Amino acid sequence: MSVKKIYLIRHGQTDFNVRGIVQGSGVDSSLNEAGHRQAARFFAAYRHVPFDKVYTSTLQRTHQSVRGFLELGLPHEQHAGLNEISWGTREGTRITPEEDEEYHTVLQDWRAGRTTSRLQGGESPEEVAARQRPVVDLITSRPHEETVLVCMHGRAMRVLLCQLLGYPLSQMDSFEHHNLCLYQLDYTGSLFTVRSFLDVRHLQEVV
Repeated sequence: MSVKKIYLIRHGQTDFNVRGIVQGSGVDSSLNEAGHRQAARFFAAYRHVPFDKVYTSTLQRTHQSVRGFLELGLPHEQHAGLNEISWGTREGTRITPEEDEEYHTVLQDWRAGRTTSRLQGGESPEEVAARQRPVVDLITSRPHEETVLVCMHGRAMRVLLCQLLGYPLSQMDSFEHHNLCLYQLDYTGSLFTVRSFLDVRHLQEVV
């Protein structure tokens, strides 16, 4: 039985990440210097992998994170279904559970299983999951693409991993993420399994 190999990464660091400002799908930020170093390190560590296709969101921080692979001439598709969750009117602002009651309440709702909850003007995890499903179906339905690289965003990655591995969305915080972290998954045609969880060994020399 053929096994599809999926390398799932989060984009590299941006200045918004450093400053604690929410980006979401409406802020098309670029990588900062550290983020470009992270991307270069990941490329150096995995350029030998015979990727058949690179998938990204439509946001430039994902494109920049896989630039080395794209410059090799690998086929590339971008899909809005892989974009980060929309945080609505709060995008571009600094919000934390400690400082923002609305944000804290929404996160608590999600952990309690109320995954249709959203910030004003934003998306719920259920809505993110729904727009991801056609992209998942597309990737898994292409048997000639045996090894693929997918670059996306932190919260959206958590939603995707729940979907692929059969976890309820209320458990998405179980999937930690860091800038340019790697999850490796195998897909047998009916089942996803994790081969590598939150792998950051390729970043060990990046400050």
